[in-house]
Amino acid sequence: MARRTERAALELSEADREMLTRLSRSATAPAREVTRAKVLLGYAAGASITQLRRDVGVSRPTIYKCIDKALAAGVAAGLRDRRHRPREPEILADAKAWVVSVACRQPKTLGFAAELWTLSALTQYLRGAAAAAGFARLSRVSRSSVWRILKEHELQPHRVRYYLERRDPEFDRKMREVLMVYREVFLTPGARDGAAATTHTVSVDEKPGIQALGTRAADLPPAPGRQPTLSRDHEYVRHGTLSILAALDLHTGEIIANVEARHRSREFIALLERLHRHYPPDAVIRVVLDNHSAHISRETMAYLATRPGRFQYVHTPKHGSWLNLIECAFSKMARTFLRHIRVASIDELRSRILQGIAEMNAAPVQFRWRNFDLDLA
Repeated sequence: MARRTERAALELSEADREMLTRLSRSATAPAREVTRAKVLLGYAAGASITQLRRDVGVSRPTIYKCIDKALAAGVAAGLRDRRHRPREPEILADAKAWVVSVACRQPKTLGFAAELWTLSALTQYLRGAAAAAGFARLSRVSRSSVWRILKEHELQPHRVRYYLERRDPEFDRKMREVLMVYREVFLTPGARDGAAATTHTVSVDEKPGIQALGTRAADLPPAPGRQPTLSRDHEYVRHGTLSILAALDLHTGEIIANVEARHRSREFIALLERLHRHYPPDAVIRVVLDNHSAHISRETMAYLATRPGRFQYVHTPKHGSWLNLIECAFSKMARTFLRHIRVASIDELRSRILQGIAEMNAAPVQFRWRNFDLDLA
């Protein structure tokens, strides 16, 4: 750039001056446009090139280039980059395909200990293996170039997305059977009248591993103007765990539950015995439940044999626990009285759980299904 001996005046209209002022103060516009707006405003105000370089923090050639474009084609041209012919790509399609093929392999298959690639590890491997693969240009590839190739092909080899493979060959049949039970209970006229029903349908499952956590220091309650929330010591004491074995009556919304230290066959049989005593002796108890070992163990089958015709099992598919409506009740427990619970002992946790279930039974929720238009034929 030749040295300037005289200045050419840059006249700004009121609209251009307002636009440049707003752009120079913007926090969201591209940084290069903000810098150029400051250069043009300063130059139009009479600042020297040396002063602009000091105030704006860019080189003299950059300032001259911005001013020359504005003088030649207007203020808008001074803010934009000149169009230029892009360079020919150095990393060709076959090299990109090789990068993608490596990224789609797990590092452990190439002799590394890791399961997933990091961007640095992938780049380092590509640099070392590029020459032998016939892509010498990639021996000096940068992390940003590898990232752009992965982004172009929508690859994220550093992440894991889990999926559920259907391992139950009878998944559809079992799901249809469960849904037909629900349709009978919720949509058949008179089926909701639990007192008059000859078949009582309950949804059964366990919620294990509920921790009895105690505090080491007293909770600090909220205080207006001083402390908006409950404050609690971050340290806690473990007293053990409990399990909830529960049955949800789909006719009335009542929850029948036992709280036990474990959830083995004997605890499940105790819940079945409680259901046996709860319902009329001439009624059939239809139980929707999963394939937990306690539900189909030798001890449980021996108990069911002593009550012939009393219990009728309807199994949900494997990996299909979401079909069991008792999960909705467990979710409500977790979101209400079990959330952030702190107790002094296992016994207190048991009594708090039973109290919470009693409160839910005081206002039982009956399911209402609408637009049940599934083809269950």
